[in-house]
Amino acid sequence: MTATPAQAPPAGRRDRRRIWGTAGFHLGAGLLSALWLLPIALVLVTSTRSFDDVAAHGVGSLPHSFTLDGFRQAWVYGGQQRALINSLLVTVPTVLLSLLLASMAAFALSRYALPLRRTLLLLMLGGNLLPAQILLVPVSRLSEMLGVYDTLYALIGVQVGFGVGFYVFVLYGFMRSIPPEIQQAAVIDGAGPWQIYSRVIMPLARPAMAALSALSFTWIFNDLLWAITVLRTDSRMPITASLIGLQGQYVSMWNVIAAGSVIAALPTVLVFLKFQRHFVAGLNLGAVK
Repeated sequence: MTATPAQAPPAGRRDRRRIWGTAGFHLGAGLLSALWLLPIALVLVTSTRSFDDVAAHGVGSLPHSFTLDGFRQAWVYGGQQRALINSLLVTVPTVLLSLLLASMAAFALSRYALPLRRTLLLLMLGGNLLPAQILLVPVSRLSEMLGVYDTLYALIGVQVGFGVGFYVFVLYGFMRSIPPEIQQAAVIDGAGPWQIYSRVIMPLARPAMAALSALSFTWIFNDLLWAITVLRTDSRMPITASLIGLQGQYVSMWNVIAAGSVIAALPTVLVFLKFQRHFVAGLNLGAVK
């Protein structure tokens, strides 16, 4: 007895399934996007409302006023201006120094047969797997012993120390995928290690460096844990730690707190919009092409 082959569904039925599947996907994605954007929209609307409006109608009500006074209070009287400057003074040097050191270390480990290079990579990666909470007291004590406690230099040093290992691991995978013939051609032309690094490898690694710069800027700028660990003076706090003081200063003035949150999020949003393409590319950093 021979089995008859299963007949494929008609073309019209397949088209209807494809249409319904596409519509369901877009509907689900739209609902998830709206659910994700709802808190952001609520914060933006609240930041432009007056205190009387929020107090009379509640935070979740429709706005009955429009004012930017909340931004002025958060910026001038809430200390957001100084806090934003502190965040930039920490974030920009940290990103530049971390990526400079990481790119040089990744170049040496990926392009030369150094002894124990795999062990070094595992040690760097293992250091990033340690929970930050168990290192809070040692880092605080060490910064006090070195005399840099409660300074922005301490925060920069901590951010560089805990970020370089991960950056090296990522850049190592990217630089290793660069064909060795390019480096061999540079050596034949008389280029030394520094010329190969600066004129050959780094231009080729520019997409990876741009993606990692955008990601590291976001991580460092939004960090709160290390800021409250090595800093104590309010005038030295970055923008994320300053938001805590803003909530204590303006307990029931939700429009000021929302305005401070918008100010704190604005730099990272601008960086994301500027390097959006590199953010997506950063998900595949180190992958073999």
